[in-house]
Amino acid sequence: MHKTDRYVTAGGVVVNQKGELLVLERHVKRNGSVVHELRLPKGHIDAGETLEQCALREVGEESGYWNLRIISYLGEVHSRFQRDHKIIERTEHYYLMTFIDTDETRGVAQPVGEEEALFVPRWVLPSEICKTMTYSSEKEIVCRAESYLKQRNTGRL
Repeated sequence: MHKTDRYVTAGGVVVNQKGELLVLERHVKRNGSVVHELRLPKGHIDAGETLEQCALREVGEESGYWNLRIISYLGEVHSRFQRDHKIIERTEHYYLMTFIDTDETRGVAQPVGEEEALFVPRWVLPSEICKTMTYSSEKEIVCRAESYLKQRNTGRL
C-alpha cells in the first residue's frame, strides 16, 4: 500500500497586453527519462499565506514576473498521481493575472530550488496552448482562462 500525501497549491495564468498566456517550459527527468513539459506556475502555500498571496509569489519565483495583479479566480482542479512510491492528491487553485502597469519586462527570477531553475517562461496565444499543456488539470485551467478572455470580447485586458 502506498502512502497518500494531500496538499493544496495556488498558481496563476498570466495574460499580457497581446492576449498571450505565460507558460513555463522545461525538460526534466521523470522515471529515468527526460520529459518535455509545458506548465503553469504554482506551488505550496506557506504558513499564514492566503491563496492569492501564494499564487502571486509562486508566479514571481518561477517566472521572474512580479509586477502582477489578480483579475479573476479561475477555480480549483484536482490532480492525483504517483511519485517516489507515494500517491499525491493535490487541490490546485488558479487565478488569472495581468501586469499592474504596461511594464511587462521580466524581473530577476528567484528560483527556490534546482527544479524551478529549469523553467523557461514562454508567451503563447491561448488557442495554441489550451490543448497542449502537459498536465490535464493545468490544461483545464488554461482553457478556462481562454474562455474568460473570449467572454471579455477582445481576448485582451
